[in-house]
Amino acid sequence: MTGETIYLTGFMGAGKTTIGKKLGEELSMTVVDTDKMIEEICQKKISDIFKEDGEVRFREYESRILKSLSLKHAIVTTGGGIINSQENRRFMKENGIVIYLHCDPKVILRRLRDDTTRPLLEKNKDKTVVNMLDARLPYYLEADYTVNTTMKSVDTIITEMTHFLNRYSFCWAQHK
Repeated sequence: MTGETIYLTGFMGAGKTTIGKKLGEELSMTVVDTDKMIEEICQKKISDIFKEDGEVRFREYESRILKSLSLKHAIVTTGGGIINSQENRRFMKENGIVIYLHCDPKVILRRLRDDTTRPLLEKNKDKTVVNMLDARLPYYLEADYTVNTTMKSVDTIITEMTHFLNRYSFCWAQHK
């Protein structure tokens, strides 16, 4: 690997946390979850931050956390909406490799069916997921690489990602 940070983006339920942990084990890299960091620093659950401080404030916390990370050779799993900010997208591209984990909306809905921890999905979950994913998709697709996680095993996804990262590192080293 080049020593760069790997940023995992994708919609909620796409597998960022699970894939990030497994990829970290596979590559012997530190894994940082921006949502967990926000909860630790604010000493509140994300759902409480949304209720008490609002989404705008949460997005400010998210951006601040992202920019405070001065990690190299690490994996950062991001919140699904971090890509809504052009500044965040630019920061990740300038400081590492961005990998978008795509998942079919029907599978996301199945994964999130009983999840009550997602404040943005409290009303009309089906319509909200489709609308949010449609709105965010152009930003997600700015990533350096896209992995479709729909109906794939974690091991298959990790294999696909490591192949890309190995090719990326080789190409990066050739153009240094």
